[in-house]
Amino acid sequence: MFNTSHKLTVLALASLAATAAQAQAEVQAQNLPEAAAAVARAHAKAESLVRQFPGLSLDAKDHTYETRRVVTDEDGASHVHMDRRIGGLRAIGADVIVQTDRFGNLATMHRSAKMLPSVASAAALAKVGVTSSRAVGVVVDAFPGGEIQGTPEQVVWARGDLPRLAWEVRVSGTAKDGTPYEKHVIVDATSGTQLDAWDDIHTAAASGTGKTLYSGNVALTTNSVTGGYELRDPSRGNTYTINLANGTSGGSVVTDTDNIWGNNSTTSSQSAAADAQYGTAKTWDYYKNVHGRNGIANDGRGAYNRVHYSRNYNNAYWSDSCFCMTYGDGDGTTLKPLVALDVAGHEMTHGVTSRTAGLIYSGESGGLNEATSDIFGTMVEFYAANASDAGDYLIGEKIMVGGGSLRSMVKPSSDGGSADCWYSGVGNLDVHYSSGVANHFFFLLAEGTNSAYGTSPTCVAGNTRVATGSGSLTGIGRTAAAKIWYRALTTKFTSSTTYAQARAATIAAAQELAATLGADYSAKVAAAWSAVGRN
Repeated sequence: MFNTSHKLTVLALASLAATAAQAQAEVQAQNLPEAAAAVARAHAKAESLVRQFPGLSLDAKDHTYETRRVVTDEDGASHVHMDRRIGGLRAIGADVIVQTDRFGNLATMHRSAKMLPSVASAAALAKVGVTSSRAVGVVVDAFPGGEIQGTPEQVVWARGDLPRLAWEVRVSGTAKDGTPYEKHVIVDATSGTQLDAWDDIHTAAASGTGKTLYSGNVALTTNSVTGGYELRDPSRGNTYTINLANGTSGGSVVTDTDNIWGNNSTTSSQSAAADAQYGTAKTWDYYKNVHGRNGIANDGRGAYNRVHYSRNYNNAYWSDSCFCMTYGDGDGTTLKPLVALDVAGHEMTHGVTSRTAGLIYSGESGGLNEATSDIFGTMVEFYAANASDAGDYLIGEKIMVGGGSLRSMVKPSSDGGSADCWYSGVGNLDVHYSSGVANHFFFLLAEGTNSAYGTSPTCVAGNTRVATGSGSLTGIGRTAAAKIWYRALTTKFTSSTTYAQARAATIAAAQELAATLGADYSAKVAAAWSAVGRN
């Protein structure tokens, strides 16, 4: 939120089939006996670990596991993805990933199902439940004209909070717009209601044009729907944009008939929506292509945008609860619509921080939280290389009425409130102002004291928040600096990290990345922290 008062290696298994035996057979057919043996060992180890935790199910002895894939890290750690059957029934949504270290010790388990029924409960349901023919009838009614494929399969539906016995019915047909469908429909075996449905036909993404407010005319990936297009990107986790139309809730996904979004002016409500969708796409691409992060939560799921929030709202914010960004239109006097590229990168980075370090939003950790968003919002802007919004070290420069910016990383104190230098009371400042210390550090580390982006003074000894020194530093480049900060954020920062701890964390990150970056920049990192008063 803004203060606006001023190499994973796949073990030859990327597409192996469900069971361990089948996976082993397929690998052996490819003359890879060593890999097949590794699959069998990984499966056996993972299953033994799962069975040590009865809390994963109510009746673990009746649960069987089938290896879907095995992934090994470069250091030998493994990730075994296993599907589950309960009493012989396929349990949809009850898959589990068992992660072990290189010594075979359990590191963690990843699962979605909260609780699972025992075979006894499933059998009891089967005696009084909906028949397969009735389940077919439900599907026929829901998809008139569709053709039932194969025989309905009885399954355990474990994707919700309350797992239940269900039927999976497959149906194919043609939608009204001419698009074929191949649906999996889940019908509750007790009530006969439809629980879920999904399609094996994935509609092609379309190439649209966004006529934005701040980034010129840009390419947007959109989604084809009946009658036109919607501002949804299937290639980036289905991230989408909705128009709140000056409300504070509700809204609907922005749609269009010609796949040209906006007119580069606020006279079209689509212009700001195009900015927001573009910002989401560039932030996604930056994190994925530079840091190997697959979406904000690193789970492939896209966040969504809400534009035109309320009236004259002079802010933008990230919300974990909705996993979304919200943008106001500004009051037209101080601020314009807050959908600029660096704002988008800033807000989504709050989501990254909450799912990694979880920096608490107060004191020095709060300043580090805000600075992290400024740092990566800036890096997204540089990454986009958009001539209409060139990269710089100013935050929100596009949204200010009459010029200026919300914050500067070159000299943070130029906004009248932010701190250039660390001092003992800096944690008492508003987090948007205490963030100046880390912003200043990052600029000096990346660019040095004298650069094309301005002269950045160093801090002198003493309890002062404004930099007045004339020391000289040479930067290591913003790409290397961002790699170091990201590693520190994701592997070393905790919820209450202080500036002193951030110094130690980034020095350690630089040492660990020496081979990757081609040099050990730890001395440079230490010097940049000293230059902002944090020794």
